[in-house]
Amino acid sequence: MAAPWQPLLQWWFGSAERPEEVAAQQGKLWFGKRDSQDAEARERFGDLVDQALAGGLAEWAQSPQGWLALILLLDQLPRMVYRDTPKAYAGDRRAQGLVIDGLAQGHYLLLLPLQKAFVLLVLEHAEDLALQNRSVTLHQKLLPNQLGLEHALFADFLDYAEKHQRIIERFGRFPHRNEVLGRESTAEELAFLRQPGSRF
Repeated sequence: MAAPWQPLLQWWFGSAERPEEVAAQQGKLWFGKRDSQDAEARERFGDLVDQALAGGLAEWAQSPQGWLALILLLDQLPRMVYRDTPKAYAGDRRAQGLVIDGLAQGHYLLLLPLQKAFVLLVLEHAEDLALQNRSVTLHQKLLPNQLGLEHALFADFLDYAEKHQRIIERFGRFPHRNEVLGRESTAEELAFLRQPGSRF
């Protein structure tokens, strides 16, 4: 009998085997902003997202794959299901706690490199410099083990982690979230938001 988190992991990571092939197959799902993808996420996994945001599905975190799926339900999926609303970020704090716990318990070490990248993305999303620093450090440790096209892919992941880190180091928060979260932007943040690459 398939684990309850398996359909989500299959949908998110696809059927390819090599990381660069998975990224080519799934990249538009991961990083594209399409109404059709958001609708599919809502239809297929919206109930699970809501359960996770309400504090449920804690038992999933007992295994590495379930832990990974629960992290996706709290970090990635709300950004699709509840895009452009405050609820898009409602699972971030719980996801961060789960990542810290799973790193300590060794769940992280049992994942594939590309799966690890999505665990680290939780830390990359944090408006907390210590977690940003940890994200960059773990990305740096992940990179040397990748070769060829895989190395280029993970170098891009590290580059984005460093960009996120610099924003939090400068502002202490992500200015592009201010409008959705009802936060008042400073003049410096507004000037920053007019620059290319200021939004993720």
